[in-house]
Amino acid sequence: MAKVAAELISTRPAVSSSSASLFIGLPHKTSRIRASQTPNDNNNYSYKQLGMLALRKKIEDSILSAEILAPTAIELEDAKRIKQEEVIRECNLWDDLAQANEVLVNLAECNKVVDSLKDLRYKAEEAKLIMELAEMDAINDGLFKQAYSASVYVNTFLKKYEMSKLLKESYDREGACIIIESGREGIHNERWVEQLARMYIKWAEKQGHKWRIVENFPSKNGSIKSATLEFESKFVYGYLMGERGTHRVIRTSQDGDVLSEASLATVDIIPLFLESAPDIFIDEKDTVISFSLPDEEDFSSSRSSVHIQHIPTGFTVKSTGERSRFANKMKALNRLKAKLLTIMENQRISKLEEINTNAIIDLWNQETRRYVFSPSKLVQDVKTGVQLTDLISVLNGNIEPLIGAHISSRRSCDDGI
Repeated sequence: MAKVAAELISTRPAVSSSSASLFIGLPHKTSRIRASQTPNDNNNYSYKQLGMLALRKKIEDSILSAEILAPTAIELEDAKRIKQEEVIRECNLWDDLAQANEVLVNLAECNKVVDSLKDLRYKAEEAKLIMELAEMDAINDGLFKQAYSASVYVNTFLKKYEMSKLLKESYDREGACIIIESGREGIHNERWVEQLARMYIKWAEKQGHKWRIVENFPSKNGSIKSATLEFESKFVYGYLMGERGTHRVIRTSQDGDVLSEASLATVDIIPLFLESAPDIFIDEKDTVISFSLPDEEDFSSSRSSVHIQHIPTGFTVKSTGERSRFANKMKALNRLKAKLLTIMENQRISKLEEINTNAIIDLWNQETRRYVFSPSKLVQDVKTGVQLTDLISVLNGNIEPLIGAHISSRRSCDDGI
C-alpha cells in the first residue's frame, strides 16, 4: 500500500486555472475605504471582502483536514516502514534476490510516503502562518494568494492519498490503454469517438499523466472510426477501469420523451504494464493471427496492422501503431494477455483454461454513461447512479467525480457493504 501512496502523491500540482480565477479582480495592494468613495465603490469593496471570506474558508478547511489526517497517516505509514526494516533484519535477502528487490523497493517507497506526509504537514503549517500574517497586514492580497496556493497543494495531496487507499486491486497501479470505437457508421458516431478521446486526453493533462495516441483509424467522412490511447503513468488503469462499456449521446424532446440515441461508442480499458510484461502463457494453437495491408483498413497510413483472435474466449485485439509487423504483433499479444488477466482477476481464477466465457459481459451490453444534450444538459453514470449537470465541464476532462464514485463503489462491493 505504501507503493500505491508513494507513486500517487509524488507530483506536486500547481494551482489550476480555475483556482487562479478566484483572484481575478482582487487589488494588488490593500484597499481602504475613503470618505470620498461612491456607493458603487463601497459595493465593489464589499464584494471583494465576501470573496476574501470565501477564499479564507477554503484555506481554513484545507488546513483543518491536514491537521486531522496527517498525524494519523504518518503514524500508519511509519509503522509500515518499521515493519519493512524488520523484514530486512530477519531475512537473508541474498537467498532470494527477487524478494530482496521487492522488500527494498517497498522500504524506499515507505520512506517516500512518510517524507511526503511530513511535507504536507509543513505545507499546512505554512498556509496557516501566511493566513495569520495576512490578517495582521490588513488582509494582504499577495499573502492570501500564497496561502491559497499552499492549501491547493494540501487539498490535492490529501485527495490522492485517500484515493490510494482504495486502489488495491492487482493491476490498479498500471498504466492504461484505452480503445474507443464507433458504435455504427455515420459522421455523428465518428465525431463522438473524437470527443471522447479529447475528454480523456484533457483529463490526463489536468492530472499530469503522460499520454499518446498510438492508433487512429480515419473515416471517409473526415473523422475517425476508432482511436487507441496509451497512458504511461502509474495508477491510470485503477482510475479509469470504470469507464469500460458503452457511452451514449441521448437527445430528448421538450416533454422528456426520448427522441433518439444520437451517437454511440464503446470504451475498453486494458492495463498497460509499465515495468514488466504480462505474466501469462498463451498457446499459439489457441490464436489466429492475421495481417492487413495498410490500404485495407487505413487509407492514410503506411503501416500494416496485426489482428490476433483468441479462440477460446473470442477476444480479438489489433495493433497498427508500431513501425514493424513484428512490433505490432508483440503489442497486440501484450494487449490480449492484459485483457485475459483482467478477466481472470474478475472471475477470481488462476488458470487461463478456467475462464468462464459465459460470464464475460460484452462491451456493447455494458452501459456505462449517458450524455444528455437536449433539452437540458446532463451526464448520467449508469454504474454508480451519479448525475452531473455540467455536461461541458465533463467533456472538458473534469471526470474526477465520476472516477471517484466508481472507485468507492468498487471498494464497497469488495468489502461487502
